[in-house]
Amino acid sequence: MEVSTPLIKNILLLDGEGKRVAVKYFSDDWPTLNAKLAFEKSVFTKTQKTSARTEAEIGMFDGYIVVYKFVSDLHFYVSGGEDENELILATVLQGFFDAVALLLRNNVEKKTVLENLDLILLCLDELVDGGIILESDANVIASRVAMRGADADVPLSEQTISQALATAKEHLARSLLK
Repeated sequence: MEVSTPLIKNILLLDGEGKRVAVKYFSDDWPTLNAKLAFEKSVFTKTQKTSARTEAEIGMFDGYIVVYKFVSDLHFYVSGGEDENELILATVLQGFFDAVALLLRNNVEKKTVLENLDLILLCLDELVDGGIILESDANVIASRVAMRGADADVPLSEQTISQALATAKEHLARSLLK
């Protein structure tokens, strides 16, 4: 009996028209941009008429298990192989959604997500790396993404990129000096 680590194939965040907002692929199953876009369009088209607004839904599309949830004008998707555990995929989806909701103060809509795209991409990085699930607890993910530097009065979402990098450098320097 072969025991393996659960692997995520991709995480997609699409808008209400099926266009990319934030996507991350962890598999070479889609080698080209056109293949990725075709998969996204296929999944979006097959799921847009469902009612996945309150609870996550599970479906099998093109040989992949896809767990998805819709909120406002955003569609969240997590995909795994056909033999992957649906509950694990659903946990990853819920962790991603809840972390985004925490970081955006429950204002989960396309405009707010685009304004805070850096935080969303950091969420993806904290959640999964190379297809391997690192963390699924939304509070842990959100706190890692929104780490505050010496100036705790200014949240990360209100800092410029250079301020955020400076804060990260200070934090790293302090941890190395201890």
